[in-house]
Parts: sequence; C-alpha cells; structure tokens
Amino acid sequence: METAKQTVTVETTVHAPVEQVWEFWTQPEHITQWSFASDDWHAPRAENDLKVGGTFVTRLEAKDGSFGFDLGGVYDEVRTHEFISYTMGDGRKVEISFIRQDNDTKVIESFDAETANPVEMQKAGWQAFLDNFKTYSENAK
Repeated sequence: METAKQTVTVETTVHAPVEQVWEFWTQPEHITQWSFASDDWHAPRAENDLKVGGTFVTRLEAKDGSFGFDLGGVYDEVRTHEFISYTMGDGRKVEISFIRQDNDTKVIESFDAETANPVEMQKAGWQAFLDNFKTYSENAK
C-alpha cells in the first residue's frame, strides 16, 4: 500500500529587497555561505544553472569530515525574482516563492517530505536552512 505524499512548508521574511534575496539564493558564491542547517556543517561547493532544465548541486559536509553528501536537482520552472520549482534527485518536488513586501521579501518554501525521517524533523531541518539564509541575507553586503 502506497502512502500519500506529504507537502511541508517553511517560510521566513528577509529584511532585504527581493533582487538581493534572489541573488543570494541563486548565486553559488552566496549559496556556500548559508546552505547548511547548523554551524557544525558547511557547503564547500555549489553549482547552479538557473534555467528550466538546468541543474544545481550543493555539496554539504560536516566540518569534522565525518559525513557529506550532494544535494541537487533539475529546475522545472524559474520566474526571476518570483518563483523557482525543481525536482530533487530522488524525485521529490520543491517550490520556492519570493514575495516582495516593500523592502522586505517573504520566502515560502514547500517540499515533498521523504519517508525515512519524521516530518517534524524534516521541517525543522529545512527551516534551519531558511533561518541561515535569512541571517546571511540580512548581514551580507
């Protein structure tokens, strides 16, 4: 019996204009500065071909060298400064909306949960990535 897939949503409001938020979300030199869930991890490498059919990959590693993996996928839709959707390597779908709110940007990210880990744990992990993104975006110049 197949279980219905569950979509999980995380969000934040970044105190920065949507153009800057978009750049920090999509440019590899910025992705490597925020794309991890905790301070004992880092993202030493990122590649991003931001177009429909384009691919991306970010290397995530524990700083102590104990574990690492590539997170990647293929873009399904890209609307500059507004929306990105992609399919991850395991077939799960992700959608990210960037909503201009004066000089702030609301970022809403929805993803298909995987079945190996509890949904609440996945939500907390994805929210931690988003919180790192918010901190980086508001403090980078």
